[in-house]
Amino acid sequence: MIQIHDKEFVPFLSASAIDSAIAAMAQKVAEDLQDEIPVFIGVLNGAFMVVSDFMKHYSKPCEVSFVKMASYEGTSTTNDVKQLIGLNQDLSGKTVVIIEDIVDTGNTVVELKKIFEGQNVKDFKIATLFFKPEAYKKDIKIDYIGIEIPNKFIVGFGLDYDGLGRNLPEVYQLK
Repeated sequence: MIQIHDKEFVPFLSASAIDSAIAAMAQKVAEDLQDEIPVFIGVLNGAFMVVSDFMKHYSKPCEVSFVKMASYEGTSTTNDVKQLIGLNQDLSGKTVVIIEDIVDTGNTVVELKKIFEGQNVKDFKIATLFFKPEAYKKDIKIDYIGIEIPNKFIVGFGLDYDGLGRNLPEVYQLK
C-alpha cells in the first residue's frame, strides 16, 4: 500500500502487465496501419510514459507530437476539458492516432475529435492504455484498448493524484 496526499492506494497492475498491454497495442496498430506513416499524438501530462513505451514497441516509421489537455481536479473529473497546449503542425492528409493514458468519461476524446475534425486528417484513431467501459458514455469508437479496468481511481504510470504518483512504474487503485 502507498499513500499519496490524504489517500491510500493498493497495488493494481504490475509494470510487466502494463508493458505487455502496450506491446500488444503497438503491434495491433502496426498491423492495421501497414505502410502508413502515422502521427502519434500523446495527450499530456498523463500519457507521457505510455507514449514513450509505445514508441519502444512500434518499429515502423512514424511521427510523434503532443497536446496538453486537462479535465481532472483531485480524484474526480471536472467535465470541463480545456486544451492547454495545441498542435502547430499541418496534419492534412495524415493518419492521426491519439495515444491516451486513460479514457473514462470520454470528455477529452470528444474534444480531441472536434479539434482534429478541423485539421483535414486522412484518418483519426484513438488508442488508450486504460479504458473504463462503465464510465464511458460517448459514441466515439475507441480503436485500441490496452486494458479494460473498473470505474475506480488509479495512479501510477503517468496518472496522478493532485500532481503526485506519475513516476510510479506500476498502477495503484484507490483503497
